[in-house]
Amino acid sequence: MSATRGNGEHWKSLESVGISPKELALAEALQMEYDALSRLRQDKEENQAKQNTDRSLISWDDPALDYNKPAVRNDCHSIKLMRGLSGSDPTLNYNSLSVQGSSRAPGTNNTTSSVLPPEPENQPWLKGPLASDYLYIFDGSGEHFLSEPLNGTTGQDGSPKKLSPPPLPPRLSIWSSSEVNHSSLKSSSLSYKGPQPRDINMFSSAHELADGKLLARRISEEDPYGTMDYDGINDAITRLNLKSTYDTDLSREATWGWKEGRSIFEKETTGKPVARSKTMPPQVPPRTYVSKFSNRKNVAPNKNRRISVDPVASRPHSLANGYELFEVSEERDEEVAAFCHMLDVLRSGYSTKDYSLTGFVWSTVNLSSEHLGHGISLKVTVVCDSVQEPLTFTCDCSSTVDLLIYQTLCYTYDELLGIDVDDFVLKLCGLEEFLQNKHALGSHEYIQHCRKFDIDIRLQLMKRKAVRSDLARTVNDDQSPSTLNHYIHLQERPIKQTISRQALSLLFDTFHNEVDTFLAAEGDFQLKADRVIQSVMAICNALAAVESQEITGALNQLPACPSRMQPKIQKDPNVLTVRENREKVVETLTAAILDLVELYCNTFNADFQTAVHGNRKHHLSQEACLLTCPLSFTVYATHRIPITWAASYEDFYLSCSLTHGGKELCSPLQTRKAHVYKYLFHLIIWDQQVLTCGRKLLGLWPATQDNSSARSSAPNFNQPDSVILQIDFPASAFNVKFTSPPAAEFSPKYEFRSLGEEDQRKLKEVMQKESLYWLTDADRKRLWEKRYFCHEQPGSLPLLLTSAPSWEWACLPDIYALLKQWTYMHHQDALGLLHATFPDQEVRRTAVHWIDSMSDAELLDYLPQLVQALKYECYLDSPLVRFLMKRAICDLRITHYFFWLLKDGLKDSQFSIRYQYLLAALLCCCGKGLREEFDRQCCLVNTLAKLAQQVREAAPSSRQAILRDGLVHVKQFFSANGSCRLPLSPSLLVKGIVPRDCSYFNSNAVPLKLSFQNVDALGENIRVIFKCGDDLRQDMLTLQMIRIMNKIWVQEGLDMRMVIFRCFSTGRGRGMVEMIPNAETLRKIQVEHGVTGSFKDRPLADWLQKHNPTEDEYEKAVENFIYSCAGCCVATYVLGICDRHNDNIMLKTTGHMFHIDFGRFLGHAQMFGNIKRDRAPFVFTSDMAYVINGGDKPSSRFHDFVDLCCQAYNLIRKHTHLFLNLLGLMLSCGIPELSDLEDLKYVYDALRPQDSEADATTYFTRLIESSLGSVATKLNFFIHNLAQMKFTGSDTRPVLSFAPRMHTLKTAGRIRDVFLCRHEKVFNPSKGYTYVVKVQRESPCEVTYVQRTFEEFQELHNKLRLIFPSSHLPSFPSRFVIGRSRGEAMADRRKEELNGYIWHLIHSAPEVAECDLVYTFFQPLPRDEKAAGTNPAPKPADATWSRPIGKVGGEVKLSISYKNNKLFIMVMHIRGLQPLQDGNDPDPYVKIYLLPDPQKTTKRKTKVARKTCNPTYNEMLVYDGIPRGDLQQRELRLSVLSEESFWENILLGEVCIKLRDLDLTQEKMGWFELGSRGQGTM
Repeated sequence: MSATRGNGEHWKSLESVGISPKELALAEALQMEYDALSRLRQDKEENQAKQNTDRSLISWDDPALDYNKPAVRNDCHSIKLMRGLSGSDPTLNYNSLSVQGSSRAPGTNNTTSSVLPPEPENQPWLKGPLASDYLYIFDGSGEHFLSEPLNGTTGQDGSPKKLSPPPLPPRLSIWSSSEVNHSSLKSSSLSYKGPQPRDINMFSSAHELADGKLLARRISEEDPYGTMDYDGINDAITRLNLKSTYDTDLSREATWGWKEGRSIFEKETTGKPVARSKTMPPQVPPRTYVSKFSNRKNVAPNKNRRISVDPVASRPHSLANGYELFEVSEERDEEVAAFCHMLDVLRSGYSTKDYSLTGFVWSTVNLSSEHLGHGISLKVTVVCDSVQEPLTFTCDCSSTVDLLIYQTLCYTYDELLGIDVDDFVLKLCGLEEFLQNKHALGSHEYIQHCRKFDIDIRLQLMKRKAVRSDLARTVNDDQSPSTLNHYIHLQERPIKQTISRQALSLLFDTFHNEVDTFLAAEGDFQLKADRVIQSVMAICNALAAVESQEITGALNQLPACPSRMQPKIQKDPNVLTVRENREKVVETLTAAILDLVELYCNTFNADFQTAVHGNRKHHLSQEACLLTCPLSFTVYATHRIPITWAASYEDFYLSCSLTHGGKELCSPLQTRKAHVYKYLFHLIIWDQQVLTCGRKLLGLWPATQDNSSARSSAPNFNQPDSVILQIDFPASAFNVKFTSPPAAEFSPKYEFRSLGEEDQRKLKEVMQKESLYWLTDADRKRLWEKRYFCHEQPGSLPLLLTSAPSWEWACLPDIYALLKQWTYMHHQDALGLLHATFPDQEVRRTAVHWIDSMSDAELLDYLPQLVQALKYECYLDSPLVRFLMKRAICDLRITHYFFWLLKDGLKDSQFSIRYQYLLAALLCCCGKGLREEFDRQCCLVNTLAKLAQQVREAAPSSRQAILRDGLVHVKQFFSANGSCRLPLSPSLLVKGIVPRDCSYFNSNAVPLKLSFQNVDALGENIRVIFKCGDDLRQDMLTLQMIRIMNKIWVQEGLDMRMVIFRCFSTGRGRGMVEMIPNAETLRKIQVEHGVTGSFKDRPLADWLQKHNPTEDEYEKAVENFIYSCAGCCVATYVLGICDRHNDNIMLKTTGHMFHIDFGRFLGHAQMFGNIKRDRAPFVFTSDMAYVINGGDKPSSRFHDFVDLCCQAYNLIRKHTHLFLNLLGLMLSCGIPELSDLEDLKYVYDALRPQDSEADATTYFTRLIESSLGSVATKLNFFIHNLAQMKFTGSDTRPVLSFAPRMHTLKTAGRIRDVFLCRHEKVFNPSKGYTYVVKVQRESPCEVTYVQRTFEEFQELHNKLRLIFPSSHLPSFPSRFVIGRSRGEAMADRRKEELNGYIWHLIHSAPEVAECDLVYTFFQPLPRDEKAAGTNPAPKPADATWSRPIGKVGGEVKLSISYKNNKLFIMVMHIRGLQPLQDGNDPDPYVKIYLLPDPQKTTKRKTKVARKTCNPTYNEMLVYDGIPRGDLQQRELRLSVLSEESFWENILLGEVCIKLRDLDLTQEKMGWFELGSRGQGTM
């Protein structure tokens, strides 16, 4: 083995060509030895005779060069010699010789014609053995050579005359001179009249299309290495892995991108070497050639062009037995070719006259009436360049955008003649997004967002021509052909799996030389045979380490040798002494190798093929339905067996089964048990027929716990060590054609009510299951039997189709007829037909037809699921692919998110090939400008990911410095690229980073907090969070579900005021999250009251009061809190969101509450040892109830909260099928917590689709009570507070929880004196005492009064102790007292103590007395400006041990309905009950009678609510067996009583309701007034 020289970069390029270093080193070592032996041959005449009679395994077609022409003969100075790897590959550096513009005849088309193989008689200079004498390599320059006519033949117009391609030689004995000779080939070449192979579409690389120089020089035996250009050889080998599909500039750019993080498809891993499998050969560095010359020639760049060339004319590598290796494009695959044709048709149908419009990001529109806001006025500010001051308009929500533009133009132009409103657009200030002129203002999501959060609507009037058009498609984009190779080979791939044509040629060359030596040997046959086996082993190892039975049989004819195991039957070594026997063995071995090459090309995505499509046999076709023979195939063996398998297990067997849509069509069959054999490699041979055309290789996936439906798409050829199964199908004399049968002519439709009542009831129960996953066999049978009665329930179609007993060909007409006549399905229901359960193409085509009705806004909501559904399509060209591509062409926002979702799909190893083609198709359709934009986005993401990883891995003390240094690279990115859109949204356009506003969070993932500079000067900086180390796909999915829930609520007229923020995964383990301004975590709010703040009730209310000082602001904030808290409770319960601590819940200053960080969902709770941390159904704590109630006692607002929760819950339950469909389509996405039906079952159980609304209301009310009473939630918050104390920085200054902002001596004025005047009793928000403090300041001698509670004094002292030592502070009065701590005597005592405390505090050392905390404490708050107190309530008489007396009053909310002889009475709420005579709140419960009832048998009662005047029950009381006629004679008596332990229960109110006054044909709900006696009124 030669020594290694150089820097090692060529070693990487050699490994990338598809040959392992060991194989290449072995081939080169054999070749070097063969070259040395060849130079020792003295008899050139004998070699000449051998060359004429024995054809080599690979016969190169010679360059089309007439050496007798003067132009060539005089340019010998430009011809250089190159000796390539293994010695004789004349096409190592080129694939085709291309004629450039100067040689193209006028009038010819725009394709590049390739140089054709010359006729042998035109080459008198080729007399000697070419393999050892000449090598021709095009170096990429020198137009003078190719501009000459080739072979001295020209057409009448002076253009080169096109020669007929030589025919493929018949498969004959390759070593018999009597059967193969040059003259016969020559004559057949001239007389060939057969059909020409059809054109193959290819890309030609720049160094192929550039004008080439023929580099050749005679090799003399005296100077075998001469003046060899070794740098040229190394450069050629380095480029072997670059496909001939893009030019040199792109190659150089892509190569730089792979190294520096520039390419859009760069691998998202670190630069560490890839760990190779134990089954792969060890890494050996290859030989590196060293040049004698330091100068190197650069290949001139050229543009890509798609050319259509004759495959024979593209410099084929002729192999023996009629095989040739041709470079091919994607169109060698019929499926890909059809896909490219579909793209051409699709793009031609969506070309546009105004291409500038394709570069606009239009604001999303919701067209439902609930979003339009009829009759609602909007205040809109419009900024115009022609007007200095912004214009303000008051518009109706339903007015169109172009009307607003017209009104603006009236102010900005004196004359509107010649001005077209359509020439102007309204841009959102701060966003690169535009309103749609023809739609109503209120229909845009941006306007709805501004309305929800009371944000000013600011727009900018712009001319269309002035808008950025860098993303717009162009005419050239639409006219370029749909070629995928260019975009596929730019994409990242974990490891290159296919060997290149050039690399395989090197191995064949070595095999050819070894065979020559073996045939010419006169002795030592065992050693020569061993060398042949070594070369065969190198070829097989390069071809996926597959050893076919034919190769095994051929090698068994050779004598035993160390390279392989001994064959079972020993061959007589003397047999090989006869040359004819050796020739037979070599012929058999060669044929077996070529068959393996063909099998490899058909299995892997190789860049070559072994035969021309046009020359392949065309069989007759036969319909599949006419076949009667059962499916059968032979399982031969598994290849690439890991050594660990061979060492760990003795016997192996294979299990086979057939499935359709997840259903098994037959019982699994097993092979016999077999051992591992070792021939060339480890393999398991069964050679057994398993089931009652052609050979196939199937890559096996490793065993995992993933969903089985995800393992039905493609074989595993991506992993370098995947086990390969070889199966042989029986050969067929005809091609089997699969056609769909026509639908049956008649399919009945019956009304559902024509069924019997029992059948209707049972069928409704089945349909209420809403999902096909939990249907029993009885359910399926009933559905299929009654399928003709279900047309009135369109959403039941997925249930019906999954219940079909068979999908055999004979059953399809009935199924298709049912499908054809089915009632139009809503597109949300049609999503259920895209599951893997329905592989039938007609079903999926119908589903896409229905889905096509959804708007672009809805498509964005469901896009992740539709991208996952692409896995279940049978072909690339499918209706779903066409639908998504069509929408992506028409809408830039869809293109943006479609790109990132497809890019994420590349990480799915099982479906990466499909996503590669789809991503290439999207890039082909979107245009050059958008492709460059995606390139910038990916480069930015890679830069940020590298920075985030460095910050995360650094020590906490050095993170800030690393972040500061890393932001320099981000600045350099923007300096080089100008601007870039963020992956979060295409409307977020930034031009730089703001380092001073960037930091990081002290959490486990250490996410970066980034601030980007907005391109729009009218907008604020864009703040985002970049995470590295967390899989944000689960967060994306959770937020998508919450966003859909919110849209459902809004469409039903219930705005839950949810905060929906953007989150997008830009790769596995990294992504971006939008930052919500003016929001704080509950932990930070609670710890303002100390580390035990999570156990207190007032922190949230105080914080909202601090940021909403006026009464109206506070009431609005509380209202926002009630709605958003209810929405969060429902959403987090339905989705099973766990790991809910107070750092995962945030609160905006406007009162909107929302959740973040969804690392746990679907009930996968965080565990603390063996304890489940999330023990409550959802997070609803007493401090949240304190905000809702306005104090520590339940109020009527709590009723509103419960009603909101139950109403929102029931609305989501109506769409159970939608959420099950969406989550079901994501089962194969790879999210660990959504991988099987048990995860889906959690959502099904949480939504309870089988329950009635009343039952669901009762159920969720109990969940609210359970969550509110859970101590585990507060304890979990407290533990998290303790855990986060270590992350709290020492530079954080304490603040007062009740003060909106901090004040200083400079801003507030120096305090001269303070005095505590008095105390006052207050009852709101809770009963107690406040202390009025008089504050005097020096200038301007003002006197203010502030009210502070004892707890607030105590908070001040505790915060001061965090800053100053206790010795510098005055002593604080003790909090713990004996007796009543809230009595007036205690208040008097504390008044004196607190007065002394504040006097000493003001007269302390200046650093204490003048600190910010002290001045903030004595600064007046908004509440201090109100009345200092209220008149104290009269003291009740001293309570005595006597019976309590209650006061009558209040209202009760009931829901009364009648169905199926049952009277349903739901007791919902009671409000306004009076306290008892002793001042305490009652313990109320409800008791009802259905009068007349002399026996008191109709008594029903609710549970007891403790200590409240506003109880909530939501309990259903039922009377069964009540005929409708009896209701007219009955009345309902309802009594509210307070439960007493020692005395008789106290009556709090009563109402009688006559049922004849109610229309019970529908539900009646309302409030009934309670009194002592009397008729109830609603």
